Amino acid sequence: MKVACAFDHAGVPFRDVVIDTLRAAGHEPVDLGVDDDYPDTARKAGLAIREGAAERAVIVCGSGAGVAVAASKMVGIRAAVAHETYTGAQCVAHDDCNVLCLGSRVIGPEIARDVVRTFVGATFSGEERHVRRLSKIQQIEREESQGS
Repeated sequence: MKVACAFDHAGVPFRDVVIDTLRAAGHEPVDLGVDDDYPDTARKAGLAIREGAAERAVIVCGSGAGVAVAASKMVGIRAAVAHETYTGAQCVAHDDCNVLCLGSRVIGPEIARDVVRTFVGATFSGEERHVRRLSKIQQIEREESQGS
C-alpha cells in the first residue's frame, strides 16, 4: 500500500521511524517532506489521498492533535490520533480512518513503530453498524460542504 508521510517541524524526529517502519512492513512510503506549520502538513497528506497518490497517510506533529484537526477538515479524510495499538487498529476497522496522526512529543519511537504497523495492517470490517455510522459521517460532510 502507498502511504503518504508528512511531518511538521516537531514531527521531524519520527521521520525515519515512520518511513523505515512502513518499508519494513512491505508498504511504499510517499515522503511528502517537512513543513513548519501543521496545517500545511495535514493538507499535503489529505491531498495525496484524495488525488490517489496514496491510500492512507501517517502525519506527525508534536501532539498529533493539530494535524488531526486540520486533516479532518478535508472532505473524504478521516484522521485519528493513536498513541497505542488498540486505537491504531480500531480507527480503521470501525471508522475506516485513512490518516494516522502521531505526536512525537507524546510517545517514543518504539511505540510509534508498533502503532504505524498496526494502522497499516488493519482493514475496515464492513460490519453493518460501522457502514451505517460511516454513512452518517459522510452525510455530515455533504451538509457541511454545502454550507448547511
